Amino acid sequence: MSTLRPSSVAMHGGENHSKIPEEALKQQDLDAGALFVLKSKGSWLHCGYHLTTSIVAPPLLSLPYAFTFLGWTAGILCLLIGALVSFYSYNLISLVLEHHAQLGHRHLRFRDMAHDILGPRWGWFYVGPIQFMVCYGAVVASTLLGGQCMKTIYLLSNPDHETMKLYEFVIIFGCFMLILAQIPSFHSLRHINLVSLVLCLAYSACATAGSIYIGHSSKRPERDYSIMGKSDDRIFGIFNAIAIIATSYGNGIIPEIQATIAPPVKGKMFKGLCVCYAVVAVNFFSVAISGYWAFGNKAEGLVLSNFLDINGKPLVPKWFVLMTNIFTILQLSAVGVVYLQPTNEVLERAFADPKSQEFSPRNVVPRLIFRSLSIVIATTIAAMLPFFGDINALIGAFGFMPLDFILPVVFFNLTFKPSKRSSIFWLNIILAVVFSTLALIAAVAAVRQISLDAKTYKLFANV
Repeated sequence: MSTLRPSSVAMHGGENHSKIPEEALKQQDLDAGALFVLKSKGSWLHCGYHLTTSIVAPPLLSLPYAFTFLGWTAGILCLLIGALVSFYSYNLISLVLEHHAQLGHRHLRFRDMAHDILGPRWGWFYVGPIQFMVCYGAVVASTLLGGQCMKTIYLLSNPDHETMKLYEFVIIFGCFMLILAQIPSFHSLRHINLVSLVLCLAYSACATAGSIYIGHSSKRPERDYSIMGKSDDRIFGIFNAIAIIATSYGNGIIPEIQATIAPPVKGKMFKGLCVCYAVVAVNFFSVAISGYWAFGNKAEGLVLSNFLDINGKPLVPKWFVLMTNIFTILQLSAVGVVYLQPTNEVLERAFADPKSQEFSPRNVVPRLIFRSLSIVIATTIAAMLPFFGDINALIGAFGFMPLDFILPVVFFNLTFKPSKRSSIFWLNIILAVVFSTLALIAAVAAVRQISLDAKTYKLFANV
């Protein structure tokens, strides 16, 4: 194990505490990113709120669309396997973090874990960039989807006056994100993420109820559960669907979330995961099953799009569509700001001074400038490239699969070194190999889908 670096906290989370006062340790061992953004003050319940916001997010509304490539049996099986494997992987990475904390090296960031377990190059040139890509991509996707939901509300409210374009709504949502981005630390989001938990239950219930309502109405579309397309399209569609499901279960910031827990950390993350996956079980399966049942292979990239007919008229009461979209917009803002935290940490580490007070002018001014700049860039990208479905699959293949399904089992085997005769060793090896293969194929499928759809792409398109 490498010697203690500024990115780790000596005896910060273990049961054997140093005699040096905790505040002195913070000033001595923490850089500004860890000190100001990743404060370790939360409880296991706060951890559950953060986990739920980062996992139970609007990409779950794409699950009926994923089922169109898989069918009933394979769809439900993939959804169940995704739940079991992601819970298992997140618990493994939590155990590794607890182990290092008890040894006196509490890792607060994903790249710190990779640095100590795999080596410095893995931390700086692989895990760090992939995590940044995934998290910043999630901020872009949240901003884009928020703009799309706002446009839906606008069109329903003003059906005869379609003057505003999608990119204008993306900019409006980006302005809202600009305010939320100034919230100083991850721990400061705990109340927002509690509201986010309620909101995700609300819009998932709305999506489920709306699908059932339409499925029983006379206006329902003709249902067909056959998998469409030629053989090669079906094969690539399967892997595209797997990437969408992986993205829905994706997190990518487990170490940063565990970093918000006050020491000692032992056992707290598991409780938080149980809170999160209780919500996952309710939301994911209800939305996926009801949406696919109602719309079959005509399910759109976001199931809420199926609530409108081809003329843009709602198939459910207008107020219901408006309410569902409002719930989704509000939760998207929480999701976006949660996934902004790794970017905030990097910016704080680069431009803030850990020896100055958190809210001193020396730290507040660069924080305001660079956080605002990061939101402006994300909003610009979202407005320029409004193709959420393709981005969703690509992020899942390149980012969430390695971070959430491959690295945790590798970290566990390298840290605890289970016997090669043990079942857990071989289970982890199998998971690493299977998901590495799936990630490569899903990446190819996602790139192929983007190339097929490229002819419809247009910068600042009003889709």
